[in-house]
Amino acid sequence: MRVVVDLNRCQGYAQCCYAAPEAFELRGHEILFYDPAPPEEARPRIERARLACPVRAISVEPAALAGEDAP
Repeated sequence: MRVVVDLNRCQGYAQCCYAAPEAFELRGHEILFYDPAPPEEARPRIERARLACPVRAISVEPAALAGEDAP
């Protein structure tokens, strides 16, 4: 899976950090660091983070669409 965050849209509400702290981290007031290729077993938490984002800045793509080899 591939995670993409639109950093122009992100407002730093940090809801993703609460839903999936192993994949998203807010540093300072508005600097979001995230894992663009988390392991597949993290998908439920990543999806929760995507849905929790109030500005819908997070998108999740299948690995095949991300240009990676499908398992």
